[in-house]
Amino acid sequence: MKKQASDMGRRQVLKALALGSAAGAVASVSAPALAQVTKPSTQEPTGNNYRETEHIRNYYASLSK
Repeated sequence: MKKQASDMGRRQVLKALALGSAAGAVASVSAPALAQVTKPSTQEPTGNNYRETEHIRNYYASLSK
């Protein structure tokens, strides 16, 4: 029976190591993602990337009805 008791202790240590490693990996991945949260811009889109096409004008017209 002593052999089983020592096996259980070893298993507990291995489980603790596995859970600790997993928790550390999750913490290291999620911390930078939380730090890079940006607020949405409230300014009107300007520049070369914004094009008001016909379907966009139709959408804007449907909002004002």
